[in-house]
Amino acid sequence: MYAPAVATLRSARARAHDDVRASILERARARLAVDGAAALSLRAVARDLGVVPSALYRYFDGRDAILTALIVEAYDALGDVAEAAARAAGRSPRRRWVAVAVAIREWALAHPHEYALLYGTPVPGYEAPTDTVDPGTRVARLLVGIVHEADEVREAPGGADPAGAPPVDPAAAKLPRELRGELRRTAELVAPGLAAERLFAAMIAWTQLFGLVSFEVFGQTRGMVESHDALFRATAEHAAATLGL
Repeated sequence: MYAPAVATLRSARARAHDDVRASILERARARLAVDGAAALSLRAVARDLGVVPSALYRYFDGRDAILTALIVEAYDALGDVAEAAARAAGRSPRRRWVAVAVAIREWALAHPHEYALLYGTPVPGYEAPTDTVDPGTRVARLLVGIVHEADEVREAPGGADPAGAPPVDPAAAKLPRELRGELRRTAELVAPGLAAERLFAAMIAWTQLFGLVSFEVFGQTRGMVESHDALFRATAEHAAATLGL
């Protein structure tokens, strides 16, 4: 009877600990919308929760630890949405690319403060730990993976007609030696076998998509266009065509 009782008590304590952590992050997330990431403070979060700031140190080492938890949560939320969109789009690389791009935009518009935390102005004094690397690269790995899978199918015996090969970007053929080496090493990490030139093209495409999302989220397209849905989808389609998808 003793061992099960101890296990039950520990489990209850763990659940209570997790519940409090979740409450802290919920209030911190709300503070992002009011104060912005740079002004996030333990004192403000503690005040919202009705506790003294020192009480938060039982759950987080400080403000930066809370920021890291929020960043990881946001990256994972975006990654989940993007991966679900890719699965729902079927096997067509072009449809998957566009579906993922649209899902990224929709998530960003629905969560502008979390998007700003990930892709907006860096928080002064904050250095993201390695904990953020894996969740932070999920979307990039997904987009590069779509390009790589399409290339593998095209190059496989019985694959697509060679006439359907991706267009060659003249700029890719002139990559500086040091950049080519860096891209080759990165490609081996995210998509082993992918050529440096193809990673270069994919990077241009995905940064273009994120740039357009950022312009819309941060109001930079105000007064330029009203048909944001159409503009973004056309841009995603254009990027897919440029990549030969």
